[in-house]
Amino acid sequence: METKPSSLLRRALAVLQKDMQVEFRCRYAYSAQVVFAVTTLIAVSFSMGGRLADPDVAASMLWVILFFSSMTGLSRSFAQEEETGTILALRLAADPEPVLLGKYLFNAALLLSLTALIVPLFLVLAGVTVAHPLGFLAIVFLGALGLVGGGTIIAAIAARAAVKGALMTVLSFPIVIPLLISAINGTRLTLGGEAARGVLPDLWFLFFYNGIIVAASFLLFEHIWD
Repeated sequence: METKPSSLLRRALAVLQKDMQVEFRCRYAYSAQVVFAVTTLIAVSFSMGGRLADPDVAASMLWVILFFSSMTGLSRSFAQEEETGTILALRLAADPEPVLLGKYLFNAALLLSLTALIVPLFLVLAGVTVAHPLGFLAIVFLGALGLVGGGTIIAAIAARAAVKGALMTVLSFPIVIPLLISAINGTRLTLGGEAARGVLPDLWFLFFYNGIIVAASFLLFEHIWD
């Protein structure tokens, strides 16, 4: 007999597979993210003369790029269901929890792959040296997952609006401000050569932020979905 957690995961993976197949055919969300991120990164690099010596500026610019790039792609996770008319079929085929988890996993795959592409390019073009690589990677990973968690639930709310992209960014910004502040501060510490233990409060904050945003999303999504 199949347990409820295994059934939830199986249906979520089915939603993930469906979204991956759609994305591989049209490549809209990922292409939009990559084009925006690369364009912004090159513009920032040239405007700063190819080097961001100040860790404060470098950390801020990195997360500004990641935030707006993520909003470009995450807004498509539910909007494309509305535009193609498949939202009703998805409601009939799956319960709210597997849909949310599947969309979360899809968005995580897109944003983490984008982060793996953009962050090394940023470090090279900006001429930034990472003093604490493990702390830096942990901050970037948890920060990206936080953007995914907040962006996924906001995408569900904004999906039926006429101006989805603009509304997505406006609604997401108040939710992710604490995340961005902590991620920028943690990134600054790992770039600036501060004591490694100084980044631990930001790591713990990002960890609990992810847990809270995911838990709140599961509690609220059924009402949003219905």
